[in-house]
Amino acid sequence: MFVDQVKINVKAGTGGNGMVAFRREKYVPNGGPAGGDGGRGANVVFKVDSGMNTLMDFRYHRKFKADNGGNGGSKQMTGRSAEDLIIPVPEGTTIYNSETGEIMADLVDADEEYVVAKGGRGGRGNIHFASPTNPAPEIAENGEPGEEFALQLELKVLADVGLVGFPSAGKSTLLATLTSAKPKVAGYHFTTLVPNLGMVRLDDGRDFVMADLPGLIEGASEGVGLGIQFLRHVERTRVILHIVDVSGEEGRVPYDDFVTINNELKKYDPELLNRPQIVVATKMDLPNSAANLEQFKLDLAKELGDHAPEVIAVSAVTHDNLNQLVNETANKLAEAKRNELENTNVSDSKQEYKFDDTTEAPFTVSYDEEWQSWVLSGNQIEKLFKMTDTTHDQSMLRFARQMRGMGVDQALRDAGAKDGDTVTILDFSFTYVE
Repeated sequence: MFVDQVKINVKAGTGGNGMVAFRREKYVPNGGPAGGDGGRGANVVFKVDSGMNTLMDFRYHRKFKADNGGNGGSKQMTGRSAEDLIIPVPEGTTIYNSETGEIMADLVDADEEYVVAKGGRGGRGNIHFASPTNPAPEIAENGEPGEEFALQLELKVLADVGLVGFPSAGKSTLLATLTSAKPKVAGYHFTTLVPNLGMVRLDDGRDFVMADLPGLIEGASEGVGLGIQFLRHVERTRVILHIVDVSGEEGRVPYDDFVTINNELKKYDPELLNRPQIVVATKMDLPNSAANLEQFKLDLAKELGDHAPEVIAVSAVTHDNLNQLVNETANKLAEAKRNELENTNVSDSKQEYKFDDTTEAPFTVSYDEEWQSWVLSGNQIEKLFKMTDTTHDQSMLRFARQMRGMGVDQALRDAGAKDGDTVTILDFSFTYVE
């Protein structure tokens, strides 16, 4: 089954907890703190696997959780860092943040890697908190939480050349004739339900990958037919072969088909019409094709004038003009690659930097009527609490000082908190004292 869109959840590993420990050795009366640090939590890494061609593996496995780091030990021993969780994906996978919609990565090269969620650092042991005023601290940090994301993966097939056109225009037949691919070919619409890839090899040693994309119809860019599911695959192609059935068997006008498909491409992404496009008139072995082809060319010249695209008439049955088609396609592809390289080498030394005023507040204060409690929330203060070892009084006093430094006490006072009120952070509650 071909799967090209999935939603998954990933969570990086939490760092290991630091330890509160002291040296207890014979003849060492003042050993001091000796608690080790926790190990690093594992990252979640996507890596391109050239052997994959679908996102089918994610259909039944949607939650990925990396391992946590090991806890620190006595005698200043650091906990073991966890090994990264490597998730293989096919070439051409785009990773989106489901909550914000932003593109996090676009993986197109073999063995390319991207760290999508970073593991938390290990918590510090009490050896880091010793000071002249507190030479034997009972303070240690818990490990930093790993990043967690809801993601959407989209696969856009990697092909140099894409075949677009109405259903039953002859795309699958042309692909089967030019390559060793074996797409489904039948005398009814929408026989192609998934993109098919094939390699075209020329006698002069050149080659390129060709993709037969499911048939488009009017309204495809708005969800009609199958087009909306597969229009995204056209984005990867450098050259478009626009397949037009000139036989008249379907009762449609070839020029109208040409205009309709181009309009759908434009609605989906106007940039697609700027790519090299060759119009391929198919089914020339049928009786009315020659006359319809002449009318099609006249319509193109009348409506588009000098901007009319090149038309190559072919027959997959008699193999007429197939060599001309593949050679012209290879030439267009080479020209497109040169233009991409030239545009990549042109750099603009000017860059505008804007002030980012969207920084998230370290905490927010709200009142929960049901629980009769003030609630502190926010990524920064929640992360700080998770890294606090609540089993030791000195760690909790340190957390209280950190909250005061962040302005939590003043914020609660301004919000109307009174002496004896309950304050909640996550699942932990304490009493507010003026």
